[in-house]
Amino acid sequence: MKIAVMPGDGVGKEVVPAGLKVLDVVARKFGFTYQTTDYPFGAEHYLATGQTLPDSALKELAAHDAILFGAVGVDPRGQAKIPQGILETEILLKMRFELDQYINLRPTRLLPGVPTPLANVGADDINMTIVRENTEGLYAGQGGFVYKNTPHEVANQIEVTTRRGVERCIRYAFEYAQAFGRKKVTLVAKTNVLRYAHNLWIRAFEQVKAEYAGIETDYHHVDACTMYMVTKPRIYDVIVTTNMFGDIITDLGAAIQGGMGMAASGNINPTRQAASMFEPVHGSAPDIAGQGLANPIATFLSVAMMLDFLEQKPAATAIKQACQATVADKANHTRDLGGQATLRQVTEIVCGKLA
Repeated sequence: MKIAVMPGDGVGKEVVPAGLKVLDVVARKFGFTYQTTDYPFGAEHYLATGQTLPDSALKELAAHDAILFGAVGVDPRGQAKIPQGILETEILLKMRFELDQYINLRPTRLLPGVPTPLANVGADDINMTIVRENTEGLYAGQGGFVYKNTPHEVANQIEVTTRRGVERCIRYAFEYAQAFGRKKVTLVAKTNVLRYAHNLWIRAFEQVKAEYAGIETDYHHVDACTMYMVTKPRIYDVIVTTNMFGDIITDLGAAIQGGMGMAASGNINPTRQAASMFEPVHGSAPDIAGQGLANPIATFLSVAMMLDFLEQKPAATAIKQACQATVADKANHTRDLGGQATLRQVTEIVCGKLA
């Protein structure tokens, strides 16, 4: 297996090495081999070189089996020197779009022992997977300005919705549900207001679901979904949704599963014609960077997702079980979970349970 490693910035430089330690332990235990290639791209690299993600590097990344990514973000000292949004659009979105990682997969599960801000909710109540369309919608970069910086300025941001893009995302959600024994797929959109783009979504959903007779289906407006994720999260199993709405509800999902430090993700190219990317979703967290305080569990679970995708399922399962056993003990909770454990301590405990 060829794995590209891009720690990025801030706590990314701490959690990714920890994730590689976990990867090394399971590789030795389950008898598989891998090679890694390091890439420096992120805010610090941009400030030093003016480069975001060159096309030559993107071509190299595409040839790997997977990418393990940390975080991009700006230290406040460099904020003024970096154009707004350039790191997100020219590194993260560029990889997603150019490598056709058209699925953003976000497991949202509350592990036993992990605190949640929801009252009267236990681990059995939050166990959903959100399938977010990842290369279209409002993030496709279509739009522009007229009369910019005048009193008559007009800004257009155009939602790009194609039948191909919508249908392949919906089909992936049903295939995922079928493969992992999930019972229901819920489409989340806004068909009552976005009567063109989301009419395409609901029509495609109705047509695709006919091919999966054994799976229950439902539809919720996105505003209702945000309420139900808080008031009755148990009703959700697999959610499929648009790029923008997925961005919002997956972060809500992270909050109810214990916070960003518990949230893993995969940016998936299901065709495997280019590398898929796996990353914790917590960002670079400059306020705690370099202090050994970050929660590495999201990175470990992202490594598990990567190994699942690379068909090393026993190793992936072992990591998930080790993470669950670790956080079940409050003594192993990092600061974001209300504890005092350090990144190093949690890493050693997880590696110990794996070994």
